Amino acid sequence: MEPAAGPEEGGCGAAGGGAAGSRESTGQEGWAGGAGGNWMATHPTFTEMMSLEISDAAQIYAAFVVYLDLLEGRNWHEVKHVGVAELQLVCLHAREKEQDSLQVMVPVPVHVLLSHERIREILKKASLPQDDPDTPLSVTLAIVETDSTVVYYKATDGFVIPDPPDDTEDVDNKQWRKKRKKLFK
Repeated sequence: MEPAAGPEEGGCGAAGGGAAGSRESTGQEGWAGGAGGNWMATHPTFTEMMSLEISDAAQIYAAFVVYLDLLEGRNWHEVKHVGVAELQLVCLHAREKEQDSLQVMVPVPVHVLLSHERIREILKKASLPQDDPDTPLSVTLAIVETDSTVVYYKATDGFVIPDPPDDTEDVDNKQWRKKRKKLFK
C-alpha cells in the first residue's frame, strides 16, 4: 500500500464541542463541533453528506475533510460524494487531472479498525468497474486523524507491476533490468 493524504469532514461529534482544529478545550474530544458558529454545518456538501443513509457521524466528518483536501488542497477535479449504505461509508469519486480516470477515495476515521476482510469488502463494493478486465480493483483509503491530517493508502486486489522509472539512468541500471525480468516471469 502507498501512503497518501487528504481530508474530508461532515458535521459530527459531541454537541457543544469546539470546531475541528480549534484550540478550545471543552472537555469533550470529538471529530467536529456543534452547529453553533460552525461553518461546516451549513456547507452545502456537508449537509448533503449528512442526508445520506450513513449513521456514523465520524465517517461523514472524515469524508468532508477528504473532500476539502482533494478539492481545495490538491486541486483535484470532479470531486463527488457517493453514499454506500451497505458499507456505511461515504466514498468520493475524483480525478487528479481533468483527463485522468475517476479514482475512488474511501475516507476512514483513524480510530476505525480495518481487517483484511473489511478492506476486501470495500474493494469489491466501492470500486468502479474497470474498462480493462486485467486491471485489478483499487481504492484509495484516506485515513483521517482528528486534527484533519489525512494519509492516503492505495489498496489493490492483487499485485500491480510498478511503472518504469522516469530517470533514464535508472532504466540502464543493471539492478532495474534484473527486477523487471523477475516481475515478468
